[in-house]
Amino acid sequence: MITKTQFAKELRQNPTNAEKLFWRHVSNRQFQGAKFKRQVPMGNYIVDFVCHDMKVIVELDGGQHALQEQQDRMRTNELQNQGYQVIRYWNNDVLSNIEGVMKNLAEQMNRG
Repeated sequence: MITKTQFAKELRQNPTNAEKLFWRHVSNRQFQGAKFKRQVPMGNYIVDFVCHDMKVIVELDGGQHALQEQQDRMRTNELQNQGYQVIRYWNNDVLSNIEGVMKNLAEQMNRG
């Protein structure tokens, strides 16, 4: 049986196009000096991106998430109960409007 840590490593090695693009904008503290990590095990979940210092989680959602709103809501509530702000973007928004996504993320993080 594969562990969450092993699965997270596999996810890091095989990112989606949206994850690759987003990572290029937040890696190496280039976004507001925040240190983001990707595909990080947290409790029962593996989150797409997390900045522990600012207590922010960013989830990039593909089309399958339209069919699992209840699971996503439960996941978000559990992560928020750990003190994190959870921000979600659709993959197609990241791919077609990365500047708008980054602007929105900056607003969300500054409001945090």
